[in-house]
Amino acid sequence: MRKNFGAKPITYPQPVLIIASYGEDGTPNAMNAAWGGISEEREFSVCISADHKTTKNIIASGAFTVSMADAEHVAECDYLGIVSANDVSNKLARAGFHTTKSEFVNAPLIDELPMALECRLISYDEESNRLVGEIVNVCADERVLNAEGKIDPAKLRPIIFDPMNNEYLVVGEKVGNAFKDGRKLK
Repeated sequence: MRKNFGAKPITYPQPVLIIASYGEDGTPNAMNAAWGGISEEREFSVCISADHKTTKNIIASGAFTVSMADAEHVAECDYLGIVSANDVSNKLARAGFHTTKSEFVNAPLIDELPMALECRLISYDEESNRLVGEIVNVCADERVLNAEGKIDPAKLRPIIFDPMNNEYLVVGEKVGNAFKDGRKLK
């Protein structure tokens, strides 16, 4: 028997995304967001309201980065979601994060978070709160790469948000091979 929960924003997994931008004065800023992901082959979409400082920054600058929150920085990434840059202008620094300017877009990369998408703003719809960016580059620190030079989720240790229980969980266990295991059912 199934239990009904009604219409709620619950899916698994929900990646914990750290959206970063520069303010008009050049100050780096970031926020924690869970309602986002790849929406086209080279597009990233996220729902963030217009009142966020990050949203205003992205609209003004036309660029942003999306870092994958990781198990090593749970408290710092959570802090970016519970404190508003409208109230705390240096919240990235207060979280203990450092930034480097992206080579590809006018937005900061968070040095401590080892993987990021670098995006150019395509659109923002104030009615739906949907922000869409073109993925210009994906970068990852060498410490999270495997022997073949690809991102290794076991080294990255990305976290997901559990919206039912308000918890963060780490991603990690391999259970199969994409585009291969299903062939046995053909």
